[in-house]
Amino acid sequence: MKYEEIVAKVKKAYAKADTALVDEHLAVQVDVTGEGEGAFYIEVADGKINVEPWEYLDHDFKIQCTAEEIIAIAEGKKKLGAEVESGNVYISRNFDKVAVFDLIVAKKSAKKAAAPKAEKTAKKAAPKAEKKTAEKKVAKKDTAAAAAKKEAEKAAKAAEKAAKKEAEKAAKAAEKAAKKEAEKAAKAAEKAAKKEAEKAAKAAAKAVKKTADKVEAKDKKKPGRKPKNAEVKA
Repeated sequence: MKYEEIVAKVKKAYAKADTALVDEHLAVQVDVTGEGEGAFYIEVADGKINVEPWEYLDHDFKIQCTAEEIIAIAEGKKKLGAEVESGNVYISRNFDKVAVFDLIVAKKSAKKAAAPKAEKTAKKAAPKAEKKTAEKKVAKKDTAAAAAKKEAEKAAKAAEKAAKKEAEKAAKAAEKAAKKEAEKAAKAAEKAAKKEAEKAAKAAAKAVKKTADKVEAKDKKKPGRKPKNAEVKA
């Protein structure tokens, strides 16, 4: 699949998505890996979803996955939070925003599944339409809120697990680097200490020799004492 086809499929999937549960601006950059490799962004602004074939530098978070994964997520067949937890999708920055992103798909899927039943019920209950419509709106809102809360909790757990995994990985890398630096420093200190010890030993030997030479020279000058190597006359 080509990059242009991937962007077109995602754009089509989000064309009629309902963003009623998203009350904030959301910008997500998608980095497609493998076939159709490339970057594009998904933006929720003023109740609309924009999908464009460019990078979004000031994004809330970045998704890295295959074309199949992002298309399945856009079409509501998979949840971003669940895919992050399973390791099929990688998220960078703002893990808490994953829950907000999943609200778009959850709302879209629920609406699509309930549409035929809602239409049939509306036709059957035409005389009491006004009253039932009000009741249904309240029920739908409560159901959507419950679903949103559940999805948010699930996404939060997935994000927490991913963050913990990254933290452990970083800690191990830091520990390894610290150990390597410590070993390097220990070797350098040992080398320096050895060098200083050799230098001190040479200086001490030189000082001892100098002192010994002075004592010997002084002994030679004392009256009544002959040099050790002097010849004895007959």
